[in-house]
Amino acid sequence: MRRFTALRGATLTALALSTALTAAPARAHTARPLGIDHCTATACHFDVPPGTYDVTVRLGAATASATRVTGETRRTLLPETAVPAGGHATRSFTVDVRTAEGEPTGPDGTPGLDLAFGGSAPALDAIRVTPAGHARRILLIGDSTVCDQPADPYSGWGQQLPQYLREGLSVANHADSGESTVTYLQDPRLWAAVRPLIRPGDLVLVQLAHNDKTTDEATYRANLETLVAGIRDRGGQPVLVTPVVRRWFNADGTLDNDTALLVNGLGVDHPAVIRSVAAAEDVPLIDLTAKTKQLVESLGPEASKALYLYNEKRDNTHTSVHGATVFAGLVRDELLARHLVPKGRVRV
Repeated sequence: MRRFTALRGATLTALALSTALTAAPARAHTARPLGIDHCTATACHFDVPPGTYDVTVRLGAATASATRVTGETRRTLLPETAVPAGGHATRSFTVDVRTAEGEPTGPDGTPGLDLAFGGSAPALDAIRVTPAGHARRILLIGDSTVCDQPADPYSGWGQQLPQYLREGLSVANHADSGESTVTYLQDPRLWAAVRPLIRPGDLVLVQLAHNDKTTDEATYRANLETLVAGIRDRGGQPVLVTPVVRRWFNADGTLDNDTALLVNGLGVDHPAVIRSVAAAEDVPLIDLTAKTKQLVESLGPEASKALYLYNEKRDNTHTSVHGATVFAGLVRDELLARHLVPKGRVRV
């Protein structure tokens, strides 16, 4: 059997495929071939089991188009891609399909793989979905600033990271709203469930700090060390990530205060402890606190509102889709700068 779905034009009325998207070889666990009946003009549903899948889309139409691809729980898989009238563009990416579909403690979601096609003028010409053979994964452990947020206007940076990756590199986002290092380790739906999923060669990014408001320094440090050791025991490569800043300005336009820079009520400087553990354990560090501080201060009190949900919710912690996309770009840049991912697998 074949896993293959073809679309031609925005109205999906013709079934002929471009020779650039020929059918993929059969796979043993494919229950049945996937066809045009799995798609509408703006969405597709593929009845596949949990796993990792390569998706190739051919975009374009007789008129100029601009198409953005999202999937599963509001993950951006392909940024808006413009194609001139009469032209076509082929793009590929790799998608993680799992249960629960979004946050680990949230609802299971819809079984299978769901893709949606938006943008200012979406036009999908053809699509192919096949099981990914040797995709490398980036697993994410984090809180609400990282997770796959279920509803607008919220978005975590992990939800926007997939759009920066090409086929062969996927994101498995196991971040969960409200979690601290303490709760992530204690909840059986979180660390105990994620740790067995780690495979040799996986990158595992850990950003937990926002909710460690009552965690003392010794416990916080020990919890980070437990996560690092557990990832390494499974053959994964841990990467520690300092937390994104809160948009909390001083009168002089700086963020040099405890609220913004994640110093908790006990005086624990979370970013400083993360940096210390990374150095002591010889773990790669992405200093997202420093990067986001620099960015937010450069924008200033007014322009930086767009990164967060200040205008919508008076929220200076959680990010908008725009802000999450910008912050995910910072993570992408750091992954490349530290040679943690191949340049050919990343969109720049």
